[in-house]
Parts: sequence; C-alpha cells; structure tokens
Amino acid sequence: MGQMADLFLLRRFARIGCGALMILALYALATSLWVAGVAALLAAALIWTTPAFGPDRPRQPWQSLTRGLLIALTLLLCGSLWQTPWTIGHWLYALPLIAFGLLPLSWASLLSLFCVGAVMGANQVAVGDPVRHQFISSLLLTLALSGLLVYLREYKARQLAPLRRTDELTQAASREYLSADLHKEIQRSEREGTDMSVVLIGLDSHLSDSDADEDIRSVLPRIGRFLHSQLRDFDSYYRVADLQFLVILPGIATADAAQRAEQIRKGLGTLLGSHGLKLTASAGIAGLNIGDDADSLQLSVGNALRRAQQQGGNRVQSYSTWSESQATPAKGVTP
Repeated sequence: MGQMADLFLLRRFARIGCGALMILALYALATSLWVAGVAALLAAALIWTTPAFGPDRPRQPWQSLTRGLLIALTLLLCGSLWQTPWTIGHWLYALPLIAFGLLPLSWASLLSLFCVGAVMGANQVAVGDPVRHQFISSLLLTLALSGLLVYLREYKARQLAPLRRTDELTQAASREYLSADLHKEIQRSEREGTDMSVVLIGLDSHLSDSDADEDIRSVLPRIGRFLHSQLRDFDSYYRVADLQFLVILPGIATADAAQRAEQIRKGLGTLLGSHGLKLTASAGIAGLNIGDDADSLQLSVGNALRRAQQQGGNRVQSYSTWSESQATPAKGVTP
C-alpha cells in the first residue's frame, strides 16, 4: 500500500510539474524569451518521458528519449552562459540532482562535472559581471547537496533491501521470500489438517516469436494486477521468473486449484489478446502430499508447468507421475 501511495504521489507531482513548465514555456515564448521558452519545453518533455509520468510504459524507447532530452537541456543551459545576462543560468542548479535521478551514477557524475566546467569557462569570459562568483559558489553548493541526497538514497536502498517484499514491476511478492513463506504454509496445513495447493503460471513465450520482449514486458504490470484481483486476501503470489508467477492457495485441494487455474488462464489469454499479443498462458498444479517440503512442492509444480508447455501450451496440467508414452491430452484441465 505504501508503494502504491508513493507511485500515486510521484505521478501527480510529475503531471503538475509538466503542466507548470508548459505554462512557463508559453509565457516565455509570448514575451520573446526564446531560450527560456525552449528550455521550459525541453524540461516539460523530459518529465513527460520519465516513468513517473507513465509507469506502465515499456523501458524503450522512453529511456533513450529521456536521456536525449536531458543532454539537449544540458547543452542549451550551458550554451546560454555565453549570453549575458545569465537569465536562465540558475536552472543549472537542478541539473545535477535530475541527472543522478535519471542516469547511472557514472554518467550523472560526468554530466555534473561537464556543467561545472562549462560554468567555470563562462565565468572567465564574463569579466565584470558582479554575480559570476556568487553563481559558481551556489552551483557548487547545490552539487554538494545533490551528492548528499544521492548518498542518502543509496544508503536507504541498501538498508531497506531486506524488507522489500514486492516486485516493483508486477507488485507480486519477491522470489527471495517464496521458500520461507511456502514452508510456513506447509506447516500450517499439516498442523490444521487442511489441503493446500500451489499453481505455477507461465506465459508460453515460445509460441509468440513475433512479439518483441519489450511488448511482452510492457503488459506485466497489468498481469500482476489481474492476478491480484483473482486471488483471495490470504492467498499469495510470487514472481519466480521473468514470465512466471507462483500462487499459494491454502485450504484448496488439487481439483479445485485446477479449476481456479483454468479461469486465470482464460482471463490471461483475454488480457494478452486485448493488447495485441499472440500469446497464451499455461499453468501447473501441485497439491500438498505427505512428505512434501517447500523444495519438493516447487519441483513438482515446475514439472507440471513444463509438461503443459511441452504439450503445446495454453492448458492447465496437474502434477502426477507421467510416462513419456502418455498420449497428448486435449487443451484445458489435464489430470
């Protein structure tokens, strides 16, 4: 819930900032402040291409557009330093922080050093300008503050890494917690004498060679939300591979789990088709048996999914002891 609130606020601030910069750009262009107007337009476009504005977008080409706009904005602001007075030079104060937020650490450092070098070079040209020394000291101060904020961000990320339980893209629980959570559910089921099943859902990516990987990954957030809507409050699901999700169903026998998995499979097929992907989903089912532990249950459900995909995909397969000479069953739920 906290991550969803953070994403909501970040998206709201991105929209407000983009709108404010567009208004500023229109005002600057209307008053013949051409450099300021173009800079505001570039900044608005930069916000528009970031994940904060559109979290469901694929990584490419938006990431390349963001970096290209950031470089263009940097060159424009640094070039404006050779035009006196420095009307928009103070915009450079925010560039280091933006760079560290959007670029890898090494590239952000190089961009910040480039800005400092450009300011020092322009400072030597602007002889007689009383604000030139103050401008350098202010830029160095904001650069130091940006470095401090980046350090605190990285420190917080390292401290919170063990507590981060969800995959950011799909909001499913992280794979690192699967074995421990599955072990607890097995103990609870054995203690209370109830059934328990696990479902491993995988996209049949081998059937959709025409669909680019980026197109498939762009729909993963919607798949995560769909799975969440199909499960009970005490069910849990995990992203165990790039295109695979494991669902723990306490209190449900294998036959009932197979019916649930079939409903999910059909729903995923409809969802994928609505996004123009010629892609299907398969599912493997495994119920808890005497002597099973977290590892053996994951192995069983993995074998069930593998069998379903070997039979052509787009089906649900329950785990059992198969023989290789078994006939290929019809699509749907397979015992």
